[in-house]
Amino acid sequence: MMEFKTGIFTVAILAIVLSSPAVAQKSPPAPSATILPPAPAPAPAPHHVDLADLLSVAGPFHTFLDYLQKTNVIETFQNQANNTKQGITIFVPKDSAFAALKKTTFANLTQDQLKSLLLYHAIPKYYSLAEFDKLSTLNPVSTFAGSQYTVNLTYNMGTIQVKSMWSNPKISSSVYSTRPVAVYEVNKVLLPMQIFKSDPPLAPAPAPAPDAKASDVAPSPTSGKSASAKAKAAEKSSSYQVGAGVAHYLALAISGVLMLLW
Repeated sequence: MMEFKTGIFTVAILAIVLSSPAVAQKSPPAPSATILPPAPAPAPAPHHVDLADLLSVAGPFHTFLDYLQKTNVIETFQNQANNTKQGITIFVPKDSAFAALKKTTFANLTQDQLKSLLLYHAIPKYYSLAEFDKLSTLNPVSTFAGSQYTVNLTYNMGTIQVKSMWSNPKISSSVYSTRPVAVYEVNKVLLPMQIFKSDPPLAPAPAPAPDAKASDVAPSPTSGKSASAKAKAAEKSSSYQVGAGVAHYLALAISGVLMLLW
């Protein structure tokens, strides 16, 4: 009986020892959760300038915009404007610049010539005003119309001129200039020699306003003569009245003398 109890005690001791943390087999640590870096936010879509909307509210550039839309050149410019790597620089004449030329200047052009004329007003790359100083050293500069359609740029103390064969307009203001789109206002239409073999005629000057009537500002010669005649008549009448008065007094004096003598 004593041996049985001793055996049970020994088994209990072994069970306690084996179950203690010191001798128990350590379980493998649970794998740590993998922390992934946050996904980057999607890049915002590039902002595209709507050239038709821009030209419709600026200027006025209605004539230039009308030609762009009729020839679909506006789509060519817009596609280039959406090209954020290259961009576009456009020289836009005001309505008064077109009005200064004779109407037949553009009416006699073919569709291809008109397209080339419009493309001639753009460079297929963005240039800020400050960059024209360096660009002017690369003359002649090719335009959107092709390598044979070139312009010569001059930069003098901030004044920029864009010279073609028959015109030499200057940039009068910056309508829009944020990469990749630059739109600059010019005071004349660019006229390349590839389209115009001679200097296009200007529109006739407007007739001067009619002068004010001579009678409104100065007496006419007739009225001058009339006034002179009236003055002379008044002078004669006055002289006559004076003479009649003197004769009347003389007659009275003579009558008085005769009566005394009688």
